[in-house]
Amino acid sequence: MEIFSNLALGFGVALSPFNVMMCLLGVILGTLIGVLPGVGPVATIAMLLPITFNLDPIGALIMLAGIYYGAQYGGSTTAILVNLPGESASVVTCLDGYQMARRGRAGPALATAAIGSFFAGCFATVVVALFAPPLAEVALKFGPSEYFSLMVLGLVAATVLASGSLIKAIAMVLLGLVLGLVGTDVNSGVLRFAFGVSELADGIGFVVVAMGMFGLAEIITNLEQTENREVFTSKVGRLMPSKEDFKRMAPSILRGTVLGSSLGILPGGGALLSSFASYTVEKKVSKYSHEFGKGAIEGVAGPESANNAGAQTSFIPLLTLGIPGNAVMALMIGAMMIQGIAPGPQVMTERPQLFWGMIASMWVGNLMLVVLNLPMIGIWIKLLTVPYRILYPAILVFMCIGVFSLSNNPFDVLIMSFFGVLGYVCSKLACEPAPMILGFILGPLMEENLRRAMLLSRGDPLVFFQKPISATFLVISILLLVIIALPALRQKREEAFAGDEQK
Repeated sequence: MEIFSNLALGFGVALSPFNVMMCLLGVILGTLIGVLPGVGPVATIAMLLPITFNLDPIGALIMLAGIYYGAQYGGSTTAILVNLPGESASVVTCLDGYQMARRGRAGPALATAAIGSFFAGCFATVVVALFAPPLAEVALKFGPSEYFSLMVLGLVAATVLASGSLIKAIAMVLLGLVLGLVGTDVNSGVLRFAFGVSELADGIGFVVVAMGMFGLAEIITNLEQTENREVFTSKVGRLMPSKEDFKRMAPSILRGTVLGSSLGILPGGGALLSSFASYTVEKKVSKYSHEFGKGAIEGVAGPESANNAGAQTSFIPLLTLGIPGNAVMALMIGAMMIQGIAPGPQVMTERPQLFWGMIASMWVGNLMLVVLNLPMIGIWIKLLTVPYRILYPAILVFMCIGVFSLSNNPFDVLIMSFFGVLGYVCSKLACEPAPMILGFILGPLMEENLRRAMLLSRGDPLVFFQKPISATFLVISILLLVIIALPALRQKREEAFAGDEQK
């Protein structure tokens, strides 16, 4: 079978000494930033983008991918031991994981999270290997109109699934689209939205925006938090779960894996949506639903499996269509563009080593995580006691050096500072920055495909509805907006996200 020869190629690439080292670096760094509350994978990947300039493209992307799914592992450690989600997808793990730690069962809780994540990661890697190639072949038949409509659907889905107000999510997408248009128009050579600032002639750098909106804004927000951390260092105890624990957690791991693998493919889905959905499902189907919130092992096993599966299957739209499903995937597209790789279905045919090497590296990374994480619990616990006031100046210096090194221009540091303040204001106004980043990435691509489609159709806008695939995407987008705009549904959606925030 062709898939086995492709996977053999992938493992050949992933197991080269340099790529194994990059994978190891990624997963360790991912676990580290997952463990430290206040430094998420989005901020870390944004900060590390300048480093990828001088790296081999495959090694750079393997490292960034490792950071993403490594953070899903690390986030659970903090959630269980400190009741602080180290990573947003670990919010749900706090509910039962922390209660297990309080009852002296921190060890089994940590082991459950690691086992669930490993199984889900391996399953999701198989899903990516099976579903990505056929989807990429279909995508090769896409023209400009289909791509434009697909991007519209991606932005609408990301808006619908973004937390908080729908109006605010739409406003953030529109802001991202406008920011993406800043610079010189390729067709006419006219300077747009630059307000006479010559440094903006080439547009606003994606890395600068990402580091400001996620990295700097995250630091400012975290400096406001003054709560004391209660770390259960003395209560970790025996790691291995009992036979009864295995019996209870196995169905939850399976359900969480399937649910996470399905939801991860959706634009705007990924790890966060998967973990919340899994917790809701487990609470409804479990025989021990009365224990939820008091230390039910299913409340750790399900969401931890779902968030890892969701994190990995979110690579499917990235690798096959070149469409980012969430903020981390948008940063991955930025990293590919930095390396001169055009994201999309042609990656599989033109750069099979990159495509299959990344898929194989996910399995290698998951194996590394389960082997490294449990023996290193003691080190992660010690790191939890590091005060944030020591961490943030080092992170700030690192960010400023990284941004300046992009083009040796101090103006980039000023732009990053501006977006840092904007990101902080957005967090205060409960406006999620992820839709803005998706809009910023997809804006120029949407404009390019819109212009191509209009040129090919001689200016006829009906071309988007005359082609079946394009029309289907647009009809789904319109239906999504209409359905979510219905008062009853909108109220339910906002109640659900309000409930998530309280957790």
